[in-house]
Amino acid sequence: MTSVSLTDYLKTQPDGTLESIATQYGVTLLDVVAQLPALALVGGEKFDAVWDTVAEWGSVTTLVHTADVIIEFSGELPSGFHRHGYFNLRGKKGMTGHIKASNCTHIALVERKFMGMDTASILFFNQAGSAMLKIFIGRDDHRQLLADQLTAFRTLAETLKGNTA
Repeated sequence: MTSVSLTDYLKTQPDGTLESIATQYGVTLLDVVAQLPALALVGGEKFDAVWDTVAEWGSVTTLVHTADVIIEFSGELPSGFHRHGYFNLRGKKGMTGHIKASNCTHIALVERKFMGMDTASILFFNQAGSAMLKIFIGRDDHRQLLADQLTAFRTLAETLKGNTA
């Protein structure tokens, strides 16, 4: 714990992982993200709409971060379908698997700096306030965010918030 409030600390735009900040303050990752200037923070019932939209963007980086491992996969997000209590990924090669989408309580779209670089990510949260997974938009050969994906990301945020203007 620290003497600086989480709100004040986040105003300094710290460069560490959001999980590390949550641990430092003894709160959940969702608690941290809820205090960021998120482009959108919506309910998990938007899972299908978000997934289906991002699956059309081309190559993105999907990340799973636990206390023991950070696994990244870069490539196109596969489409999926619901069966037997899971959202089943249709990937023929690359990313495959099964997501317990019914456990998703919140989805956040966040832009922030990490290691000095701009990032734009979609975080899917479970009931414990932990990230089920994250999706980061792609980068070009110069490590800059892909402009078309960034535009689509911001449009998705506005759509999720109900602002279609």
